[in-house]
Amino acid sequence: MTDLPFARSEYDARLAATRAAMAEAGLDALFVTDPSNMHWLTGYDGWSFYVHQGVLIGPDGPPRWWGRGMDAAGARRTVWMDADHIHGYADHLVQNPDAHPMGDLAAVVRDCGWGDLTLGVEMDNYYFSAEAYRTLLNHDLTLENATGLVNWQRAMKSEAELAFMRRAGRIVAAMFDTIAEVAEPGLPKNRLIAEIVRTGLIGAGDAWGDYPAIVPMAPSGMDATAPHLTWDDRPLQAGEPTFFEIAGVFRRYHCPQSRTLFFGSVPDRFRAAQDAVAEATEAALSAARPGRTCGDVATAFNSALNRLGFSKDSRCGYSIGLSYPPDWGERTMSFRSTDTTELTPGMCFHFMPALWLDDGGIETTEPIVITDTGCERLAPDTRPGLIVKA
Repeated sequence: MTDLPFARSEYDARLAATRAAMAEAGLDALFVTDPSNMHWLTGYDGWSFYVHQGVLIGPDGPPRWWGRGMDAAGARRTVWMDADHIHGYADHLVQNPDAHPMGDLAAVVRDCGWGDLTLGVEMDNYYFSAEAYRTLLNHDLTLENATGLVNWQRAMKSEAELAFMRRAGRIVAAMFDTIAEVAEPGLPKNRLIAEIVRTGLIGAGDAWGDYPAIVPMAPSGMDATAPHLTWDDRPLQAGEPTFFEIAGVFRRYHCPQSRTLFFGSVPDRFRAAQDAVAEATEAALSAARPGRTCGDVATAFNSALNRLGFSKDSRCGYSIGLSYPPDWGERTMSFRSTDTTELTPGMCFHFMPALWLDDGGIETTEPIVITDTGCERLAPDTRPGLIVKA
């Protein structure tokens, strides 16, 4: 019997919310390819997103999982639907330039009696290709863009989901404890990353660690002027900052967080930047409450940061929750001045006030959830501010 992460009633509520959104968008049926959305709707969990797969939702009845034949066994082990709602396509369709799996999907759609319906597809999605779209069109299906439709249904987390997020928060706090304990000048960075990943997989207390959607970001010195570099085997050095952007993960729910490491005294410029970020963060988190907007949070942060002599030209946060590679964001809301999305209890964000300076970077970030009265840090046990070692 499938060991579902959530009660069946929660999946029923998710499906009902999705169908309501489909009706509002004028969609009769929906084909979901984002593995995060697949998991949220059905429980499916497998490293199979490198081949074409998805979940079909029709006007009524349970969803239908569709994917590579050998992965149907994984679907039977993880989804809540019965076996007659699991369809595996033949293996000769895998990465075959002469035959595309979407031809099989079109046949499934027609077998379900949905061939004349309007089918929503996630067009701007890592997992849905131009050739997939072209093949479905060639099979005379009527397609409409449904990018983000399910993502937005995931925006407000249930209490059960928040319990997973808080467990992930305990894991990321333990990962930063490992950095503080293990990091020292001369240690090859890949060795430190190995210890961080080890802690992340062991987990914390009753929270075992799952794999993250993004590998650790850990640039040092001038590399830290860029946001998305990873690691190499060079030794850690005194006198240069290293920031770590990592995530604790529990059952696919992510709590990303960042801290910056220094050995010895912190240069005045970096200390001033950290103090400015800390003050601006408090201003932003004070604005993160129900009834305010994502733009209000960004404005509060940037106004305080600018007053203190620093500026940031990118967003300062984004929605988080359930994720698969290559991204732990939900690709919906952002803390930027133009985002008018109203904050509602249960929304989770990675508040990301990173500064990339001319000679290094400062990242001190917080995963948060909007509550009835304000916001809550999801990783409250992570040491605040800079990690400074003698």
